[in-house]
Amino acid sequence: MKEEYFKWYSPNLNKEVEMLVFGHTGYPVILFPTSMGSYHENKDQGLIESARWYIEQGLIQIFCPSSIDKDSFYNKSIHPVHRIQNHTWYDKMLCHEIVERIKNNTGSGKVAVAGCSFGGYHAANFAFRHPGYVSHMFSMSGAFSIKSFMDGHWDDDVFYNSPEDYIQGLNDHELWNMDIVLGTSNWDICFDANLKLSRILAQRDVPHWLDIRQDREHDWPVWKEMFPHYLSRIKFF
Repeated sequence: MKEEYFKWYSPNLNKEVEMLVFGHTGYPVILFPTSMGSYHENKDQGLIESARWYIEQGLIQIFCPSSIDKDSFYNKSIHPVHRIQNHTWYDKMLCHEIVERIKNNTGSGKVAVAGCSFGGYHAANFAFRHPGYVSHMFSMSGAFSIKSFMDGHWDDDVFYNSPEDYIQGLNDHELWNMDIVLGTSNWDICFDANLKLSRILAQRDVPHWLDIRQDREHDWPVWKEMFPHYLSRIKFF
């Protein structure tokens, strides 16, 4: 399984970004880490290994960028307006420095996005903010509101990065073309968040799959079952 390490200076973030890429060719899948996780977390925890067959067959390439959660949502030393601004710059970095460079690696001109826990938030938020770029969104035990990180602060940037709020008014037709999976379990700490987002999507007639696993914890073992299952939904050819 081919593995490459990349590091570059991001003009959008004004700092260096690190990323691991797994695979030599195939459908591009951006895989986000969990809360404040590093670019190598998904490898360290075995999630990449769970997708080995797809990678070695040349069906997918997985891109694991670093997060900036420590500078945005989890940075309590700065005002919430600066937290959300830092995340907005992160979103621009993803768009202009990663997605726009890899989306044409296959004929679809789009990417898949995925993540576990807070990575599930990142996957959903990026997909719903940029539905024209994303063909598949696989959230595993994600949550979809950022209000708890904002200490009561509310502005347009907060609204447009809180999927359970802005998706109710989203009318981009690409949303209805996206393959959306909300993976959770009845023991998941984010179970209610997934039920809520599923209800919102259903009210808007947005096709999606609410995958509820039974008697599983909010942890890597169930995510390593979910991830390869969800990858099988991609039309590789």
